[in-house]
Amino acid sequence: MTHPPSTPASKIPAVRLNSKAEVRAIRHGFPWVFNDEIVTDRRTKAIKPGAIARLEDSERRALGTVTVNMDSKIVCRMLDRDPEAEINVAWFETKIRNALKHRETLYDQPYYRLVHAESDGLPGVVIDRFGDVAVIQPNAAYADVLFAELADAVQSVTGATTIVKNATGRARTLEGLNEETVVFAGKIDGLIPVPMNGATYMADILGGQKTGLFYDQRPNHAFAQSLCKGAKVLDIFSHVGGFSLAALAGGAASALAVDSSAPALELAQKGADEMGVADKFSTRKGDAFAVLEDLAKEGAKFDVVICDPPAFAPNKKALEAGLRAYERVARLAAPLVAESGYLGVCSCSHAVDLKRFLNSSARGIGRGGRRSSLIYSGQAGPDHPLLPQLAQSGYLKALFFRLD
Repeated sequence: MTHPPSTPASKIPAVRLNSKAEVRAIRHGFPWVFNDEIVTDRRTKAIKPGAIARLEDSERRALGTVTVNMDSKIVCRMLDRDPEAEINVAWFETKIRNALKHRETLYDQPYYRLVHAESDGLPGVVIDRFGDVAVIQPNAAYADVLFAELADAVQSVTGATTIVKNATGRARTLEGLNEETVVFAGKIDGLIPVPMNGATYMADILGGQKTGLFYDQRPNHAFAQSLCKGAKVLDIFSHVGGFSLAALAGGAASALAVDSSAPALELAQKGADEMGVADKFSTRKGDAFAVLEDLAKEGAKFDVVICDPPAFAPNKKALEAGLRAYERVARLAAPLVAESGYLGVCSCSHAVDLKRFLNSSARGIGRGGRRSSLIYSGQAGPDHPLLPQLAQSGYLKALFFRLD
């Protein structure tokens, strides 16, 4: 595929920081500039979303090459500390090659998050790999504008034969971008079996949630698995069977997956069938809170209970309500855990820090009439690296307690 030549660095517009901007933070690696930190004039307002520009401080000293979106609260995202960088296929290839080297160090099979946005030097870009299929989420305007170049680079570096553009989700809405999911190159023949921790998950690339599967819980699945030999397991907010299938792969006696999504539970069942453990696996569709209450009324007990809900606090405004929801999950789940059993609770809300999540969970367990000790604290896997300067990149928290 051929593309128009990239714009020479000398021809790109300049965006200047005002005197209130946190220049030191940007120099030290913070990757974003907000809309109240730049000098806004007629030329700046005319910059099209996704355009490449040179970022300057208030004294007009160059800080690097950025992408600009005047329609977003994050008006600039740092692409390269070199103010002369040209953002083209070769530039994308360098970034993806570096990301791939890390993943190939970690995993012996091509099933992982290949690019984790700012943490891998590609702001707003998420790429999940499913063998020969790469699913790209272009959550920043420049990645939409340069999607063909990005896709070319992914194919060139990884050898992927199929590229899916998954342009959906809240992040794109905040960028003022439309939503679509298309097969950009190659074809999708159906569900893709994904091996992970000895389990097999069925990824629905085109119809599933996000890119079709969540890789971030891999190490936490593995820890939970270590608790589950011979155990009776309950997986609440199971999606496609993340914790329950891992538990069965680790020798669990039985696993019950609970979710409000019938399609997700169907995929979980197909995973269990693929693994040959369908006789030990069951599903229950319903609101998780209601099912937890119903199980308590039924007198159900499980050796291991894991709750992995969606983001209850997707932003700071929802923080207090989210903390109450996490407390409620722990309160309802704790009575279902057998004596000396284990309770795992997870949060993917970046607005909730580890301390607050721990406090809410421990308080919920106490209100559920149980005493607990914390035995494990986990985060996203190493294919989801955290950018130290950007707290939002460290969103996932997993806590496991042993209950008396």
